[in-house]
Amino acid sequence: MERVLGIGGHFMRAADPAALSAWYRDSLGLDVDEYGLWRQEAGPTVFATFESTTDYFGSRDQQTMLNFRVRDLDAMLAQLRARGADVAEETQDMEGVGRFGWVTDPEGNRIELWQPA
Repeated sequence: MERVLGIGGHFMRAADPAALSAWYRDSLGLDVDEYGLWRQEAGPTVFATFESTTDYFGSRDQQTMLNFRVRDLDAMLAQLRARGADVAEETQDMEGVGRFGWVTDPEGNRIELWQPA
């Protein structure tokens, strides 16, 4: 059986694609080339499904949630707060998995930040 090799891309609708791309670059350090190609560091990726009634993604209108691995969750959250980003106050620790925090981008998409254990 053929299998997928990894995430090949993540595509989002945006009212202002250039501004949203700039927010991801300037706030999260997501450097992409002119075609959107991002060379990310190797590491684990989680693919999980949730009940349709979950509040975990923030808005019920949001069907998926992007999760980024980070080296230092506290530093990333502080950096986002300093930029005026909409950062959730709470964080979550999962033993053996790591720590989680959340930020909402300027177009209302909730993003999870994960510092693996």
